[in-house]
Amino acid sequence: MPVALFILDMQFLWVYADDLIGKGLAPWVIAELMIYASARLVNLALPLAILVASIMAFGSLAERNELTALKSAGLSVFRIFRPLILTMCLVSLGAFWFSNAAWPVANLKFRALLFSVTQKKPTLNLVPGAFYNGIDGFAIRVDAKDEDGTLRDVLIHDHREGETGTSRVIRAESGTMVQTGNRLTISLNDGVSYEEDLEQSKRRKERLHPHIASSFERQTFEIDLASLDFSKADEGLFKRAHEMMTVRQLDAAMDSLDGMVALRLEEVERYGARQTTLLRDTVSAAASVAAAAPVWSGLSPTERRMAFDGARSLARNSRQGIANGLENAQSRVKAKNRHAIEWHRKFFLALSCLLLFFIGAPLGAIIRKGGLGMPTVLAIGIFLAFYILSMIGEQMVKAGKVTPWFGMWMSSLALLPFAIYFTRQAMRDAQAFHLSWPKWVTRFRSKFSA
Repeated sequence: MPVALFILDMQFLWVYADDLIGKGLAPWVIAELMIYASARLVNLALPLAILVASIMAFGSLAERNELTALKSAGLSVFRIFRPLILTMCLVSLGAFWFSNAAWPVANLKFRALLFSVTQKKPTLNLVPGAFYNGIDGFAIRVDAKDEDGTLRDVLIHDHREGETGTSRVIRAESGTMVQTGNRLTISLNDGVSYEEDLEQSKRRKERLHPHIASSFERQTFEIDLASLDFSKADEGLFKRAHEMMTVRQLDAAMDSLDGMVALRLEEVERYGARQTTLLRDTVSAAASVAAAAPVWSGLSPTERRMAFDGARSLARNSRQGIANGLENAQSRVKAKNRHAIEWHRKFFLALSCLLLFFIGAPLGAIIRKGGLGMPTVLAIGIFLAFYILSMIGEQMVKAGKVTPWFGMWMSSLALLPFAIYFTRQAMRDAQAFHLSWPKWVTRFRSKFSA
């Protein structure tokens, strides 16, 4: 499992490398982020590790004829598996506890910390010829940097007073910057300062564009670097997300969403009843139509057009109101499906460990190969199929194509026959590539081969 976690963590670093590099993050921040990311990847690493370990272990036993020795001593395959089955049951219980208790906490802390890291601005690193905008209210550009730290052709745009309609541009031939704690001291030599009043409170035609220009031989000022400090986001912003809930909280949330959907559909029904009237009998009755004809014929063309426009507007408003209500109900259904996905995921991790063990252990006994060769290739292939089916099922649930229970368990249902078949073949002491086919398959093959 550590190897699987390491590989998945490297993938995480590859994805978020741009958000971590160049921001001067403390090592403990990156380490904490990696710990939370590793906890979130257990749902992938644990089943993969169980599958690889079971194939390699029983493949090695069969390859060294140790499994044959155990069978010759009178032990059945099921009895050989029994201690490991009990162990896997304990692992599955631990996996369920982890997905229900530790997984939501890891998700919460990971989301909050990742949001804080991505929002942190890069550290102060001036690149010659490019503007640095990491400090709030400033844009700084230098043309060159000498080896002793002297800056050449310094250009600073100071927008700290932008709310009052005042901006300042400073240009100097040379200067230095010294950072002390959260304060940056800038010393400039031989420069010019332009301070302009934007006159935001006046109309454009009345603006006079006044500005003050002054030259200096030496000027020093300080900038607060508090905006570059790292600060953690409030975890309360993410607590209501479905990924941060336990089974009990998900049950309560889904019940609440069910009530909201039912209430919204009831409101749509009442709204439709208020806005429409059943006119089937009156419209179909020739007498009623004949009775309404004098009223319609007595209207002028303008009044007829106004009546028609009013009826059309009323129908459009009613249709849009009903459509909005149904769309709102559908959004609640999608939210419930997302909660249902997380609810099933709690149990999915535990049962997938058992399922992949019953695929890997018999398959290792059948192929009779240990080590990192064929067992690893088979394990990766099986796990990729399992993972792809899981992702397809989850996306189908989010799209509303299938029910949550079927979408989340589709991969397990697809691999369950293979687990049963491999276990049955291992109990019959089948050899690699010489699996005994069922009788109806054998008859079918012999019919076409004759």
